[in-house]
Amino acid sequence: MKKVRQVLSYIVMVVAIIVLIIFYNKYNFNNFDKNIRLKDATEFVRDNKVKCSKMTSYSMNNKEYNDAMFSMHVEVTPNTPYRVTCMVKTENVENEDATSEGGAHICSATTQERSRAITGTNDWQEMTFMFNSKNETEVDIGFRLGGFDTLSKGKVWFSDFKMEKGVATTSNIWNMACFIFPNIDVNVDINGKTQHVSLQMSDDDIATIQTNLLRFKSSIKELSNEKMIINYDSYVINEPIKTLSHDEDNGFFVSASDVYEYINSYVEEKEYDHIYVAFRMADTQMGENILVNDWIGLGGMDYYGIGFSNIRMPDDRNNLVYKFNYRINTFPEEVFIHEFLHTLERNSQEYNYEIPELHNYAKYGYTEDAREGLKKWYIAYMNKTIKYNGTYIGLPEDIYTKKPVHASNFKYGLPMDSFEEPKGVIEVTQSIISRIKKLFKSRPVKIEQEQNYLTIVEGDTK
Repeated sequence: MKKVRQVLSYIVMVVAIIVLIIFYNKYNFNNFDKNIRLKDATEFVRDNKVKCSKMTSYSMNNKEYNDAMFSMHVEVTPNTPYRVTCMVKTENVENEDATSEGGAHICSATTQERSRAITGTNDWQEMTFMFNSKNETEVDIGFRLGGFDTLSKGKVWFSDFKMEKGVATTSNIWNMACFIFPNIDVNVDINGKTQHVSLQMSDDDIATIQTNLLRFKSSIKELSNEKMIINYDSYVINEPIKTLSHDEDNGFFVSASDVYEYINSYVEEKEYDHIYVAFRMADTQMGENILVNDWIGLGGMDYYGIGFSNIRMPDDRNNLVYKFNYRINTFPEEVFIHEFLHTLERNSQEYNYEIPELHNYAKYGYTEDAREGLKKWYIAYMNKTIKYNGTYIGLPEDIYTKKPVHASNFKYGLPMDSFEEPKGVIEVTQSIISRIKKLFKSRPVKIEQEQNYLTIVEGDTK
């Protein structure tokens, strides 16, 4: 009888271990934290059937529109480039807002940095996210279905995670591109009504942009006192822009997703450090007034880690803001400089430098000149010669060497083991114990994402 009890106890123990392993294999998310914006709308599962390799894939299923991700805390070296890659597969992924850039992607869980998002149904493909750690010693890398400003639904599988450490550049030479789009052909929603807009730039418009690019190259070198140098390429893209993005502050504008299919091959091949897109959005002389707006430049935007700016032809063709005239306008390249400085302003803030806001020139005693605009302000801003409270403020000189991360930064990349799975019974057991301890210690954590919050659901499967 005693032996029977022993045998039964062994059987119970083995069954318990098997059940535990099955549960572990299905719901264990390694050392990833699971995050959701809306409760009871997402299921997290380890999928042993749909997988890219021998590794069991990580699946998220947004049954309703939601923003969900799993993320991991990773130690990094400050001011160092990193590259995260994985394989991803999607099924019926769609965004609640069709104009937003949500979907399946890799991101920083605490900033707006991200890879390009994919939607729809796609077979396994490689996805890459490159970033600079800036001043941080720790980052949170997220694998996401959703977005900073939108919700997504559908199913995604992530697999085969890799992370590399690269080498930062110290060059102050920036490689830039200006993509000139002579044509737009879009349908836009104006007060609930769909309207069609079709516009063309003239040959003179194109020549004006190219002339100002040449002036821009010379002016940047002069204004910065050679602290930075630029080289640039310009492209005339004859395919029309077919979509526009929109927000309350700026109205309609061109975002990275609106031109990705036309320019990305150039961007990847040449590894550009900043991107301009030039276009016409209204033409009052021709009666095309639907998209009239009061801005001609828009900066501080992002093309998947690269600074991105809009250069908009004036709605009124009689506006001479881009035309050199020694009596009324000796600084027609100003919009190129101004919008690029917004990128340097943002970069400086991300590196935790305290700098004046680019638009606060009046606070420091500068005024806009009728002939040369804010040229004197830009010189002081770029050379840190703005007098304030007994000291000098402006852009730090080393910001001119802090450029976007490119594939070339990983020529001698160092592989990291950040996402390695537990191996063997001992490591798996240790992982289970660690997760149980973490479950009991876990507490709600809020991660701000443009006024939206993700709540840690550690230990939950949904």
